[in-house]
Amino acid sequence: MKIIIKSAKIIDSKSPFHNMTVDLLIADGLIEKIGPSLPNDDAEIVRFEDLHVSQGWFDSSVSLGEPGYEDRETIANGLNVAAKSGFTAIALQPNSFPIIDNQSQVNFVKNKANGFATEIFPIGALTKASEGKDMAELYDMKKAGAVAFGDYNKSIDNANLLKIALQYVQDFDGLVIAYSQDPNIKGNGVANEGIVSTRLGLKGIPNLAEELQISRNLFLLEYTGGKLHIPTVSTAKSVELIREAKAKGLHVTASASVHHLVLTDEKLDGFDTRFKVTPPLRTEVDRQALLNAIADGTIDMITSDHNPIDVEFKKMEFDTAKNGTIGLESAFGALLTVLPLETVVAKLTSGRTVFGLENNTIEEGAKANFTLFTPEGHSAFTKENILSKSKNSAFLGTEIKGSVYGILNQNQLVTK
Repeated sequence: MKIIIKSAKIIDSKSPFHNMTVDLLIADGLIEKIGPSLPNDDAEIVRFEDLHVSQGWFDSSVSLGEPGYEDRETIANGLNVAAKSGFTAIALQPNSFPIIDNQSQVNFVKNKANGFATEIFPIGALTKASEGKDMAELYDMKKAGAVAFGDYNKSIDNANLLKIALQYVQDFDGLVIAYSQDPNIKGNGVANEGIVSTRLGLKGIPNLAEELQISRNLFLLEYTGGKLHIPTVSTAKSVELIREAKAKGLHVTASASVHHLVLTDEKLDGFDTRFKVTPPLRTEVDRQALLNAIADGTIDMITSDHNPIDVEFKKMEFDTAKNGTIGLESAFGALLTVLPLETVVAKLTSGRTVFGLENNTIEEGAKANFTLFTPEGHSAFTKENILSKSKNSAFLGTEIKGSVYGILNQNQLVTK
């Protein structure tokens, strides 16, 4: 394939063409030439209004469904959704049926993803069947292509098990993901403990449930060494704990979800279960602390935390509905309403380094791994914007900014 991307503004702080508007000649998946007004050279022409190009975006937390929950989402459609949402790679959570906790399951999802423009990088379960009792086959999964190990949205109650895992993975430079929410303090809570939950009569989940678990996990990391990733941080105190740990030199990274950066628990006033997520939506004070942590680097990356849920598990009383929202399609547009463009792009690409993936700069001779988009324009996010099989989006009806045109990766161009 030979194409020329015309009049594209490069957003890549590591590229010599950063903030320049240029043409890019791509041949057989590589960047052959970058410059102004390149000759067509018998290549396919790609042109979009106010086109911007960055390194391909990476989402560090995506749930799909297959195998086992294909009614929620298939790998094929999920990767198509990711591509049209601007993501050239996703880290796949292990919460399928069966759980991705062994080498054969890692091989299965990787084989299902062959031939797509968006690459899939499986996260292996840290414990067998994600039950928190016995450590899974981490080394075998690493050899098969797992990029990290964690039990999706489940804390490890057994501190010694997490300690052993942190020690064990150091032999092969593994990354442990530790979702942090103390189940005993959380109890039967369904919403952030505060004014809103009290007013609505909903059982609250105190910030302490997250902060106490993060504190414990950081103490374990300080003892063992190794690499720890804390996903979907949601409180101001959690940010402080991670900031202090980084100042000590601990190898800890963190992510925040798009919905925690944009929305607060005030959205719960209508008891709409689309806003029931884990950890719960917090207060404006917490949201501002997360945005500040994005700005100063305490939070390393942003994730959509895309989690499709069957409609029958959302069309229920708030107390009994399942947690989760889809987020791939709305991620970029929602983030632009609260963060500058260059910050959004940086936090959607930095996860590749954390997860040990190849990170390409936009320069001649490099692999063509691009996201194509515009930051201009405002629109309402509607059901017509949703490409996922599940429609449980917390952003329905909200205003978003900009638009994604598609991606170029694996020598394939995918556009809307």
